[in-house]
Amino acid sequence: MSGALELYFDFMSPFAYLAHNRVCELAKRYERDVIYQPIDLPSAKLAAGNTGPANRDIPVKIDYLMTDIHRWAEKLGLPVTFPASLDSHKMNAGTFYALQKGCAKEYVREAFALGWGLGGDISSDQTLTKLAETMGWDPDHFVAYASAAKELPEYIASNQKAVGKGVFGVPTIIVGDQMWWGNDRLDFVEEFLAQK
Repeated sequence: MSGALELYFDFMSPFAYLAHNRVCELAKRYERDVIYQPIDLPSAKLAAGNTGPANRDIPVKIDYLMTDIHRWAEKLGLPVTFPASLDSHKMNAGTFYALQKGCAKEYVREAFALGWGLGGDISSDQTLTKLAETMGWDPDHFVAYASAAKELPEYIASNQKAVGKGVFGVPTIIVGDQMWWGNDRLDFVEEFLAQK
C-alpha cells in the first residue's frame, strides 16, 4: 500500500497506547491506510543491541515515565492505569485475528482501553474473553488463536519485518522509507504527510 502508515506497536507500551488514536486521525485526515504490525518489543530491543534493563527495573526512570505518561494522557484526554501484566504476546497476536475480520483499528482501540485504560491483565484469558465479547467474536475460538502467539506465522513475520526495517522501539511509524519513533514524533509525521 503506497503511502500507508505502518504502525509497529506492542500492547505492553503505554506510548503506543497514547499514539494510536492520533495515528488513526492522521491516516483519516491524509487519506492513508494504517497497516497494523504488532511486535514483541523486548525482542526488537535485543535485536537492535539494547541489552540494558527494562524501564520498570530502573526506579528513577519508571517514576519519571509514569509522570510523563500521565501528562500525555491528560493532554490527549485518555484514561491511564498501569496494566496488571505486561505479558502482551496473546493480545498482540490477536491483532491478526482482527485483521482477518477486517476490524483491526477497533480491536487495537478496545485492547488498549482494557490494558492501559482500565489496568486489566493483558495476558489473562479472562481479559481476552472480555475483549472477544466486546468485538462480537466467539471467545473460545479467539482465546485459542491468541494462545498460539509465539508459533503464529503472522506474528513471527511481523517481528522479522520490524527487525529488518530497523524498528527498535514502539510506537514506530513508517511511511515509505521514512521512520519515526515515539508518540511525541507524530507532529513530524503530520508535517511529512502534509508535504505529500
